[in-house]
Amino acid sequence: MTQDGMDTSDVLTMDVMNQLAGLRPDTKIAGVRALRPDVVRHTQGSYDTLLTPKAPAGLTRSERAQVALRVAYLTASPALAAHYRQQLLELGVPADDIVAIEQEEQKTALDSRTAAILRHVDLVTHTPGHATQVDLRELQSDGLSSEEIVTLSQLIAFLNYQVRVLAVVSVLGDIPTSDKSDKEE
Repeated sequence: MTQDGMDTSDVLTMDVMNQLAGLRPDTKIAGVRALRPDVVRHTQGSYDTLLTPKAPAGLTRSERAQVALRVAYLTASPALAAHYRQQLLELGVPADDIVAIEQEEQKTALDSRTAAILRHVDLVTHTPGHATQVDLRELQSDGLSSEEIVTLSQLIAFLNYQVRVLAVVSVLGDIPTSDKSDKEE
């Protein structure tokens, strides 16, 4: 039972990371994750707040999903890319725009605001230490407010965290609860 009264299995069932990793409840990693339901709950809460807010302020849900797809593409995370590509399709983003988000050389097909957001995603995902005040001013000159820039930064940070968690959960999720050494005892 978590502090907010939710059953631990409910927290794990609702977790997008488990779904994306195809994590079965009978795996060791599911058991390990169940030991830290607050971490799972807060990760899911960050996802809900940053990517699927009920009333998005600043960045639209489409822009958030575009950022997510770009991070997934840059970090070679196929499960995340498929997830966010599907979100974009459900939000009515044209297939040509989705391709442009994934393909760097086709960004000229996007509007200037989206292209500026994706340039910043590329910079912060590849070389976060190189982002400067000049880069933030460029985002402002492309129409992003201070609030939107903060949200964008939080989103990029969360997505890079999500990529790493998913990679670990996916690899470890394939290990069954009972392995050969358990059977020999």
